Amino acid sequence: MKGFLRAGHTPTLVAALLYFDVSFMAWVLLGPLAPFLRSELGLTATQQGLVTAIPLLGGSLFRPLLGMLGERIGGKRTGLLGLMLTLLTLTAGWQFAHTIAHFYVLGLFLGIAGASFAVALPLASRWYPPEYQGLAMGIAGAGNSGTLLATLFAPRLAEHFGWQATFGIAMVPMMLVLGIFALVARESPRRHTPATLADYAGILRESDTLSLSLLYALTFGGFVGFASFLTTFFNDAYHVSRVTAGDLTTVVVVAGSLLRPVGGWLSDRIGGYRVLVVLLAGVGVCVALVGTMPPVSVAVGVLFVAMALLGMGNGAVFQLVPQRFPERIGLVTGVVGAAGGFGGFMLPSLLGAIRDYTGSYAPGLFGCAAVFLCGLVLLLELGARWSQRWGEAAAQRAGIYSYRASLAGLDDESPA
Repeated sequence: MKGFLRAGHTPTLVAALLYFDVSFMAWVLLGPLAPFLRSELGLTATQQGLVTAIPLLGGSLFRPLLGMLGERIGGKRTGLLGLMLTLLTLTAGWQFAHTIAHFYVLGLFLGIAGASFAVALPLASRWYPPEYQGLAMGIAGAGNSGTLLATLFAPRLAEHFGWQATFGIAMVPMMLVLGIFALVARESPRRHTPATLADYAGILRESDTLSLSLLYALTFGGFVGFASFLTTFFNDAYHVSRVTAGDLTTVVVVAGSLLRPVGGWLSDRIGGYRVLVVLLAGVGVCVALVGTMPPVSVAVGVLFVAMALLGMGNGAVFQLVPQRFPERIGLVTGVVGAAGGFGGFMLPSLLGAIRDYTGSYAPGLFGCAAVFLCGLVLLLELGARWSQRWGEAAAQRAGIYSYRASLAGLDDESPA
C-alpha cells in the first residue's frame, strides 16, 4: 500500500471518487423518488418505468461525449463542467419540474451525472503505473455506492420535505464535492494520445467489442436498472411504504456496490469468462425465483444474491477487455460502458410496460430471467469462438477453455 500511495496522486484519486459518488447519487435519484411522483402526477406503471429509465439512457448517450471532451480539455475541466451541469439539472427539478414531460427531459440531462464514469476513472488511473491502475480504478469506481445515498435518503427526505425539496437538498453534497474537486484534483503529467472518431468507428467494427458490450449491458445494466427500479417494485408489488421500499432497495443494492471489486479479484485468479458463466446462470435463476412473487423477505434475500452476482459480473467483464484489446483498453471501455447504460434503460422501461399490460411484474421478471439465460448460452458459444481466435496466453488469463490445447492433446495421444 505504501508503494501505491507513493506511485500516484492521492488527492486526485479521492476527488475522483467523490465526484463519481455524488454523480451516481444524482443519476439514479429519480428511481427512489418515482413512487412519490406516481402519487403526485398519477403516473401509469409504464410512465413510472420510463421516468426511472431515461436517466440511464442519458448516461449511455453522454458518456462518449464526456469521454472525448475529457481527452481534449482534460479530466479536471470536464469534471467541473459535469458537476455544474448536474447542479443546473437538479435546480430545474427543484424549481421547474411539474409534469411528466418535464421529468423525461430532466431525466435525460441527469445522464450527464451518469457519464461521470468516463471522466473520473481516467483522471485517477492516469496518475498510476500499470501495476497499480487496477486498484486505482477500483477505488474510484467504488463511487457507485452513490446509489445507496439515493435509495436510503431520498425517500425519507421526500416524505418529510416533499420530492421537490429533495432535489434542492441533493445539491448540497454536489456543491461541496465541486469545491473539493476544484481545489485538489490535478491532471496527470503522463502524455496520452486522444482518440478520434475514426478510432471509435474502427473499434465498433470489431465483433468482440459488440459481444463484450452485450455482456456489460446484462451485468451493469442489470445492476443499475434494478437499483433504480426496485423502490417502485417493492412499493407497488408488496405494498410496503415508500420509505420502507427505499430501505429494502438499499439492502439489496449494497451487495452489488461492495462486491464489484471481488468480481475483479476473482476474475484475475480464475478468469473473467469462467466467473461470468457462473454469474449469469445464477442471476437468471434468482430473477426467475423473484418472478414467482415470493414473500417480501424471500424476495429481498434472492435479490440480494442477484445484485451481488451482477456487481461481481461488472468486474469480470472488465477483466476480459484488456485480454482481448490490450492496446485499446480506453477505447473499448468507453464503448462497453455506454452499452451498460443502455441495458439499464431497457430493464425498468420494459418492466413498467409489461406491468401495465398484464397487471403483474411476474411476466416481466420471467422475461428478464430468460434474457440472462440467453446471455449465458451466447457466452458459451463465444467461449468456443474466442478459444480459437484469441492468443493462447490471453485465453488462459480470461479463463477460456482452449479447444486448441485439447485438440493438440488428442493429436499427441493418437497412434503413430
